[in-house]
Amino acid sequence: MWHLLEPLHALLYYAPEAFDEAAALGYDTSERWPSYFAWRTAPLGAAGPDRVADAFYSFSPAMIARYVPAVWETAAPADVLAARLRAVDRTYRAVLGEELLASPELAEAAALARAAADGATATAAPARPLAVANAALPRPEAPHLVLWQAATILREHRGDGHLDALVDAGLDPVEALVSFAAIGAAPEPVFESRGWSAEEWAAARDRLIARGLLDADGAATEAGRSLRAEVERRTDELAAVPWAALGPDGTARLAELLGGPWLAAIGSGLLPSENTLGIGKV
Repeated sequence: MWHLLEPLHALLYYAPEAFDEAAALGYDTSERWPSYFAWRTAPLGAAGPDRVADAFYSFSPAMIARYVPAVWETAAPADVLAARLRAVDRTYRAVLGEELLASPELAEAAALARAAADGATATAAPARPLAVANAALPRPEAPHLVLWQAATILREHRGDGHLDALVDAGLDPVEALVSFAAIGAAPEPVFESRGWSAEEWAAARDRLIARGLLDADGAATEAGRSLRAEVERRTDELAAVPWAALGPDGTARLAELLGGPWLAAIGSGLLPSENTLGIGKV
């Protein structure tokens, strides 16, 4: 379900329509990070760098500090949230097409995804800050916007749980990335987008070698692969709540209905083929 929903959420960070909306707010769109931090953080309000670092985890605090709280000097969170929905509306119309957006299948998918999202946050604790913040926003009326908001709640719910799993595994933010790269999730240069210095990356690698999780060449040992597998198992376990709430039949139906939108998102060419999340991979 994550593989089907994540591309539908992530279009926001790459679509030209979203950059148009960000530029209209006054953000520098020569790089994607000003709008990324604005779009993703706005549900938390005018959050400061420490809160954002805690919620995002894998980003270098130094990198976050370059953009937060400066993004709120450009536009208030309420204005960012309004522009975010406009960006999604324009993007979905361009990528998914008007016929799909007007279809009963899209409306059904939106209703099922929203039911799953409601199940995700019905008993969510403060440890799910991004999921809870997105769930508290006003519900849009258009089915395609309902679908996007639900996809966002579900991916943030999973992400919030993933951070818990990393902490339980004793992996700090940069170690989480180094250990992920070490199992071949993506080439190391892809992870440079998270802003850690070469020195910080090397120090984290040394710490993981000392724990027996990496070998001298920086590749994951059997123990390292086992730990990462446990992180993913625990992440999936923590992410199961919304799908248990939706039930197996509803989940299977949603998966079926998401096939078309997923293909459109992946086929748009907007999402990077190599990324830190595994978008589009099976």
